[in-house]
Amino acid sequence: MLKQKLNNYNVILASGSPRRQQFFRDLDIDFSIQLKEIEEIYPENLKGVAITDYLSNLKSEAFSTLNDNDLLITSDTIVWLEGKALGKPKDAKDAFTMLKAMSGKKHEVITSVCLKSNSFQKIINDITIVTFKELSDDEIYYYINNYKPFDKAGAYGIQEWIGFIGIDKIEGSYFNVVGLPVHKLYKELMDL
Repeated sequence: MLKQKLNNYNVILASGSPRRQQFFRDLDIDFSIQLKEIEEIYPENLKGVAITDYLSNLKSEAFSTLNDNDLLITSDTIVWLEGKALGKPKDAKDAFTMLKAMSGKKHEVITSVCLKSNSFQKIINDITIVTFKELSDDEIYYYINNYKPFDKAGAYGIQEWIGFIGIDKIEGSYFNVVGLPVHKLYKELMDL
């Protein structure tokens, strides 16, 4: 269904995330992967969804020229905890600090997706509220040592061990926490 809708487009996913790539395969989208290095730096005054909107747009700007039938899709995810953005951890110590800070609390997982062609650009986003149980230091160390969550915002993957044992409640899209608000992206692509 979506495959036919996108027949006239050359869909480019600008993401190295294996999870986002799998979502595109699962949606039965023909796509190519193109990556451009950018520094993920945003103005300090931005908060919450404004950060991911800004960064997903910044990633799209790295592609200065597109062909007429190209449809570029970029995305960014952060964890928003008590007024602070948690991106990807720098190392095991950073990952521990993030997970310890989220232990026993609610946080928001915010993802923005930028769709860009030569004739339009649109940013969509989604917010999911996740509540962690109190995590013991041993549980946090076990997760970090065995799952190495250094490529994940907030130092965790909901689809991994920490999600199985540590999440008390989720309000909103599970897939958004994994890394893409698939339901919203599907609707936008069907509306093209």
